[in-house]
Amino acid sequence: MTDEATIGRLAELLRALPPAPQGWVEAAQELPLAQPELDQIVARAEADAAFRAALVADLESALAEAGFRLEPRRARALRRRLSG
Repeated sequence: MTDEATIGRLAELLRALPPAPQGWVEAAQELPLAQPELDQIVARAEADAAFRAALVADLESALAEAGFRLEPRRARALRRRLSG
């Protein structure tokens, strides 16, 4: 259980942190909107070995060829998902 003093101390510590970098804020706002498209690409890569190999070899070209237009930040998120 957490008592009020602990919650108060945690609030103090959080207030003392510097603000998150703008890029982090933008990514946090954008990612939920991009998630369905990223899920679609990952599902296709899981079902289609040739598509996955093309993504691994040259992500941007494979996406463009498949008709996807991802911003660089979304492409980086996809690259992380595919490598994990």
